[in-house]
Amino acid sequence: MIGADAVVKCLEAEGVTTVFGYPGVAICPFYNSILNSDIRTILIRTEQNAAHAASGVSRITGKPGVCAVTSGPGATNVITGIATAFADSIPLICITGQVNSELLGSDVFQEADITGAVESFVKYSYLVKDVNEVPKVFKEAFYIANTGRKGPVLIDIPIDIQNAAISRFKYPEEVSLRTYKPTVKGNVVQIKKVIRELEKAKRPLVCAGGGVLLSEAENELQCFAEKHGIPVVSTMMGIGVMPTEHPLYYGMVGNNGKACANRAMNESDLLLMVGARVADRAVNQPDLITKDKVLVHIDVDPAEIGKNAGPTIPLVGDAKHIFNDLEKEEFSCSSQAWIEVLEEYRKTMKKVRTPDPAYVDPAEFISRLSERMEEDAVYVADVGQNQIWSCGYAKVRKGKFLTSGGMGTMGYSIPAAIGAKIAAPERQVVAVCGDGSFQMSMMELATMRQHDIPVKIVVLKNNYLGMVRQYQHFTYKDHYSVVDLTGSPDLEKLSAAFGISFLRLADMKKCDETIEAFLAGNTSVLLECIIDPMDLV
Repeated sequence: MIGADAVVKCLEAEGVTTVFGYPGVAICPFYNSILNSDIRTILIRTEQNAAHAASGVSRITGKPGVCAVTSGPGATNVITGIATAFADSIPLICITGQVNSELLGSDVFQEADITGAVESFVKYSYLVKDVNEVPKVFKEAFYIANTGRKGPVLIDIPIDIQNAAISRFKYPEEVSLRTYKPTVKGNVVQIKKVIRELEKAKRPLVCAGGGVLLSEAENELQCFAEKHGIPVVSTMMGIGVMPTEHPLYYGMVGNNGKACANRAMNESDLLLMVGARVADRAVNQPDLITKDKVLVHIDVDPAEIGKNAGPTIPLVGDAKHIFNDLEKEEFSCSSQAWIEVLEEYRKTMKKVRTPDPAYVDPAEFISRLSERMEEDAVYVADVGQNQIWSCGYAKVRKGKFLTSGGMGTMGYSIPAAIGAKIAAPERQVVAVCGDGSFQMSMMELATMRQHDIPVKIVVLKNNYLGMVRQYQHFTYKDHYSVVDLTGSPDLEKLSAAFGISFLRLADMKKCDETIEAFLAGNTSVLLECIIDPMDLV
């Protein structure tokens, strides 16, 4: 057995079923060895999307997704995908080939110091120098990626290490890292303090972030909210923690959130911030969530607690464990009057849109599309105006809502949808993007075709980089610069070139029947929706 064989054995031991990547000489021993395995390999068309696709797998399965690329430009290309996963705490294992160990540091062909380059965007990275360390490295990497605050781990393996004979392969059963002991159970004293404050509160509110989804605590959160009558809002990454139509859910907070959700957060007297970073997109004025209220910040990463807002009660731990501990305690909340106030806000603070009937109204289209999607469908939003419309109007029931929140990486939706579909082939998967973000990953239509991955794709077409155009509209008084997408491809011809069915919706007259045709069957379809170039989120 050589090092490359050992890498494959490690992946098998971790239950990995799919690896996304792009080969090159420095990773060829690995890709040769994987031919002897049942692990499926997917040739992605650019390395960044290998990480995005692995992210899609991770967010559906709850296990680290895996990608493998070559050295030099292969490794540097994947950095944006790694940074995207890091910003949203998505567990990934990113394997990179490297030049011969003895040549490291001599600037040979396709050498890049990838462990140094990704230092800011990984939980940890390894440069493997001894082939006998391969099993230990992989066991640790999977453990680090998927515990505590989850995230990507990079493993850089020189080609000579991949080709070296390993004296004895034994995959470790346990991991013991002296300097890495994440806290998952909450402190009992702090939990008692939270309960005392809940009993006193008149206007309690839960603000749930992506950490609730990462800990798979959706059911625990919903039971907690229902049992005690506590309303819930979410950050962008927390969309899906409760069904969006649940009577206790008041929507997404933040600059582009729902007015009633933001008002609820401002007027609450007890705010339970769970699995959220209190970053600027969700809370652009941190003082507002500490003024005249008790702030309880619950997070598995102690570094996040107090970073942007000082909590009254800090509570380190995994969301699932915390909610289970709260469930064991008997206490009651008096919040019916508060819920009645929020219901009034919900009715009176709805955003009123005046769309041009000559185009598709993206907000109404997304609402109708998500209503007709299957109950457990996966909705993958890209970045830009399409993301904000999706966050505001997509209806999530028992499915998943995926997007790039922390990094805001355009081109995320199609490769992430590919990963999600591979992870759950029985589920309906729909990617929604703008014509700008679509062109950042449209090469992956070839991946869908080659590997028979039936993903539904919506392109909201306005011939602009819409979010930047909107910013320039307000900030520079319609002085537009480098946002015109003139020269974009004919999507009908492009779909035909890749053997994908094509539909076009020019206005709302045939919206429902077009959506029905789009969602019918388990086949790839590209739906182009013509939207008003001047529409605003």
